[in-house]
Amino acid sequence: MTTTDAAPASSATREQAEGHLRRLVGRDDAVLRDDQWTAIEALAVERRRALVVQRTGWGKSAVYFVATALLRAAGAGPTVIVSPLLALMRNQIDAAERAGIRAVTINSTNLEDWEAVHADISAGHVDVLLVSPERLNNPSFRDEVLPRLAATTGLLVVDEAHCISDWGHDFRPDYRRIRTLLGDLQTGIPVLATTATANERVTRDVAEQLATTRADDAQLEEAGVLVLRGSLDRESLRLGVVRLRTAQQRLAWLAEHLGELPGSGIVYCLTVAATQEVSQHLRAAGHEVAAYSGRTETAERQALEADLQAGRVKALVATSALGMGFDATLGFVVNLGAPSSPVSYYQQVGRAGRGTPDAPVVLLPAVEDRDIWAYFASLAFPREQQVRDTLAALAEGGTLSTAALETHVDLNRTRLETMLKVLDVDGAVRRVRGGWEATGQPWAYDEERYRRVAEAREAEQAAMLAYLETTECRMLFLRRQLDDPDAAPCGRCDNCGGLDLATDVGESALAAADEALSRPGVTLAPRKLWPTALANLGLSEKGKIPDGPDEGRAVARLTDLGHGQALRELFADGPEGPTDGPVPPGLVRAMLAVLDDWPDVREVAGVAYVDSTTRPALVRDLAAGVSRRLGVPIVARLAVVDPDVEPGRGAANSAQRVAAVSRRYDLQVAPGAEVAGTVLVVDDRQVTGWTMTVAGRALRAAGAQRVLPLTLALQG
Repeated sequence: MTTTDAAPASSATREQAEGHLRRLVGRDDAVLRDDQWTAIEALAVERRRALVVQRTGWGKSAVYFVATALLRAAGAGPTVIVSPLLALMRNQIDAAERAGIRAVTINSTNLEDWEAVHADISAGHVDVLLVSPERLNNPSFRDEVLPRLAATTGLLVVDEAHCISDWGHDFRPDYRRIRTLLGDLQTGIPVLATTATANERVTRDVAEQLATTRADDAQLEEAGVLVLRGSLDRESLRLGVVRLRTAQQRLAWLAEHLGELPGSGIVYCLTVAATQEVSQHLRAAGHEVAAYSGRTETAERQALEADLQAGRVKALVATSALGMGFDATLGFVVNLGAPSSPVSYYQQVGRAGRGTPDAPVVLLPAVEDRDIWAYFASLAFPREQQVRDTLAALAEGGTLSTAALETHVDLNRTRLETMLKVLDVDGAVRRVRGGWEATGQPWAYDEERYRRVAEAREAEQAAMLAYLETTECRMLFLRRQLDDPDAAPCGRCDNCGGLDLATDVGESALAAADEALSRPGVTLAPRKLWPTALANLGLSEKGKIPDGPDEGRAVARLTDLGHGQALRELFADGPEGPTDGPVPPGLVRAMLAVLDDWPDVREVAGVAYVDSTTRPALVRDLAAGVSRRLGVPIVARLAVVDPDVEPGRGAANSAQRVAAVSRRYDLQVAPGAEVAGTVLVVDDRQVTGWTMTVAGRALRAAGAQRVLPLTLALQG
């Protein structure tokens, strides 16, 4: 075709593309912007690979749906979209249907539909298949479905593509499986990767993986990779920070000013516990809100998302698990607590202002944010010896489940599974039905890279703290963090004079918040089942736990907004290690309130406690105070009999913890005392619940009919 012939052909294709766009958005006047058409043309006409880094609301979904319609009309196979956000999937399916595109999904919430979806794919009835990244390494999906998809796919889309890069703020090992899928695609199959949150380093990393080779910018173009990076300004957002000293002041500010914010929006919290605590208080203050997290049931999630989009609730109080699709029109975002990086923060605030001209975004930071960041940082890639122990266990034991592997390596389930996924992509292990197996392939521990990634995370945290203190334009600050070359002052944020946020809190609102946060009492749920494969550690326990403790109580979680602060200070190590002493007066009053509100303690005949080698005075003072309050004797203690098992040994996973607690402690009954009736067993804090389980079992064996656990803190 000559150049003169190509122009009319391209023009005709663009007209077709805009017809699909109009059906997608439901507007007869909709037209593609030039940068959107550039991406669509690269995919549907030139059959190239492209990375699109554009702000939230730019229209990335329109690019791949319109490209899909063009490719399908030309006889191409179905589009496969890899997306980590279930809420986004549901929005995308609805949008596709408006454009006459049949979209289906395979994820962990619709197991009953998988067989029918597989059949529809084979029959050619599916235009778009949305899959979660975890599906890519599910054994049956990987071995039976993925090869067919790789052979028939007409377009591969990787949404939230920053997750591919371990330099990204939200790296997910499952995304690295996409490399395999890229390598298996037929020649000439276009690929689109999209994200709104990628700096230059992440952009290059993702682009190089799309090209499947290291390259400079010119070589990326030669390798067929189009990198389309636009301005990351969000013209509707007005950013601001409100610095308040206490959790009570922050909660009161939110209760007092939430109604002044336009429309419906999201209140982001850093922990699941905080979503429950904050939403409960806001409802008590008269606001229509609901809690939302990764623990929310699927059906309830869908209903809450629909309520938010329709404006039936003022806000969802959510963790980062809430990611709305491009159809959401939200008037505001409030962050109660700062995310650990400006890039994460930019992503969350991007949920607001998509369909509104003016959307305030408020950050209420707290001192305890850094403790939460430190916890998530502790989930980094394990030490080399832990990795080697895992590989050795698989080499010796054959196929092992994750639960069985926990008896060989002291890692919690999340870190162990993340490590296994990385090893799987690296070729050292393979996920199979029934668990994991070693491949026998050599594997090198890239300590230098893990160190550099950890340093990058520390730099991100420092940048987030700098964002709180900056006097320059806040949008300019965020755009610089994302290496936006066009970054400029926005004129809309609090520092630019475009947003005036009240910092006052009324006395009645503060009193209500103080009362809510001062109300102590958190349930300690008992363990019901022994960990799998304890026989590997020389223990005979298995199955149900018929003789463990009953439901217990703690004053508060360490992450709670109210008493959590006093507990964090109590358990913070000093310069020379743990500090010890009696229970502080404020926590004494809280503990007394817990006892007064707990009907079961009226039946208590005796008190037992768990020995501590780090804070012995604290535990003894707590046990003595409870004994005096209830007017019953201290009848027993779980004494340390093997000091070689250090405190906290095995806390990373259940099997290791049960073995450590069983070795470390033995029940010793006080001289002349009788263990009978209901016994209250006291410890300073509960981390895994296994110490209380072993203590309860021992007390039951010694004659107690019931055992009630009581701690100052619940860690989690």
